[in-house]
Amino acid sequence: MPKLNSTIPVAHLKIRGARLLVAFPEADHRNAYTALQAAAARAGFAGELAVVWEDPQGRTRFIAAAPLHPFFQVVNYGQLRAQVNGSIEV
Repeated sequence: MPKLNSTIPVAHLKIRGARLLVAFPEADHRNAYTALQAAAARAGFAGELAVVWEDPQGRTRFIAAAPLHPFFQVVNYGQLRAQVNGSIEV
């Protein structure tokens, strides 16, 4: 789980009119997803959340709602990471 009071880089995106918060935690992605959902809600974010990371082989991995899977299956980590435009406190 991200350390309490840690800052996670995020990208605020709009995909087909839907608001999306893409977070890039360092490790423990499943626990990060839960913590980031709570942090996003506290910050007033009303859109979808996705947690994205790069595996040891350089492949993009993610945790996101099922309707977002097609998007994350075709975009690469570098493209997403280049969109970072904020951060969120966990």
